[in-house]
Amino acid sequence: QVQLVESGGGLVQAGGSLRLSCAASVRNFSRTAMAWFRQAPGKEREDVARISWSGGSIYYADSVKGRFTISRDNAKNTMYLQMNSLKPEDTAVYYCAAGESPTIWATEYRYWGQGTQVTVSS
Repeated sequence: QVQLVESGGGLVQAGGSLRLSCAASVRNFSRTAMAWFRQAPGKEREDVARISWSGGSIYYADSVKGRFTISRDNAKNTMYLQMNSLKPEDTAVYYCAAGESPTIWATEYRYWGQGTQVTVSS
């Protein structure tokens, strides 16, 4: 059974940092593209960052470029999102997702975690 479990969310002041983790029980994790999405109240789910199975291809939403870093450790079946210089507009539930390719489209990801809340206070 495939499971994605996020952790590391919480409450932080603007300008602070958080590191999210996504532990995956996915067969062939090292051949699986991964991504972080987020959804704020009243808004659609949006992509944040995406990483290919090898880590050789990485993509970021314009809103987080230069502040967030996505990475993965295939030996640990875990993906990370280092979030620095957080802003109140980063407040959302953050989800990790697994799929065949690091596409921007949420519908292309077959597996999803339950989400972790990130709240940035001003």
